[in-house]
Amino acid sequence: MEYRNLGRSGLRVSATGLGCNNLGRPGTATESSEGASAVVHTAIDSGINFFDTADMYGGRFGLSETLLGEALRGRRDEVVIATKFGHNDFGSPIENWGAKASRRYIRWAVEASLERLQTDWIDLYQLHTPSPLVPVDETLAALDELVQAGKVRYVGHSNFAAWQLVEADYVARELGSTRFVSAQNEYSLLVRDAERELLPAAERYGVGLLPFFPLYNGVFTGKYSREGGPEGTRIMRQKRHLLDTVPWDAVDALEKFGRARDLSMLQVTFGWLLSKTVLSSVIAGATTPEQVRQNAAASSAWTPSFEEAAEIDALFPLNER
Repeated sequence: MEYRNLGRSGLRVSATGLGCNNLGRPGTATESSEGASAVVHTAIDSGINFFDTADMYGGRFGLSETLLGEALRGRRDEVVIATKFGHNDFGSPIENWGAKASRRYIRWAVEASLERLQTDWIDLYQLHTPSPLVPVDETLAALDELVQAGKVRYVGHSNFAAWQLVEADYVARELGSTRFVSAQNEYSLLVRDAERELLPAAERYGVGLLPFFPLYNGVFTGKYSREGGPEGTRIMRQKRHLLDTVPWDAVDALEKFGRARDLSMLQVTFGWLLSKTVLSSVIAGATTPEQVRQNAAASSAWTPSFEEAAEIDALFPLNER
């Protein structure tokens, strides 16, 4: 397993991370404590040290954090825990009046997450969505207080636009407070909009990218085709419409590209993603130990040459999506 610095920080994270949005998800093998623990323990044994969750993940608020905390009992020092707070589009048991990035809300939210995760500290605490109601200087000051208190080691943001990343960095430096070290945004071969502004801004300001949906909901695992995929998977149960929007000719060409190099589509996709130096870890979800092992192995299977990366880029042109 390769380990990379998270942005300009000294925090080292595995090139493959485990996305914990499936922990506690109804209808999955990781809905139960036993299933979740099996996936988490396999991840650690496979060299994965980075676990990304959020307070609103799971079948009910806080369930993913609870299951992760249970699974990590006795192994806390072996891992890096990242969680998120303050998603504007989901309810919270903490009264907030729409201001989930305020000092008041952050103080309540972090204590609840610490309790569910059964830990004294969170390695990476991330604002899930930018707040239209709370000035970023208040959010940064509140997060800095948590760092000074030792409850949080580093801070990051999710779903920020490039201008918000730059503004937050400027404000933090003006305040002399803790700066964001990570950005979590959607990024994959089919969603490359971040390359226009976000990736250059992140690289310039030393912010590490943590892409979510890097495999486009599993399309780039090789399990799906024009006709569909395995019954019971998330796409087939909840997002069947996604398959109608996939450029299958390009996906088929990518599979052919991999076969010529004795690589699976998963290995090619991981190699392309990790060729981006600003990217710190590929956060991939999993519901079985075997999926975890495949994702962990894929991160070190292949590194594309400049020409090979350009060939893949050409299959999924940025300007077409």
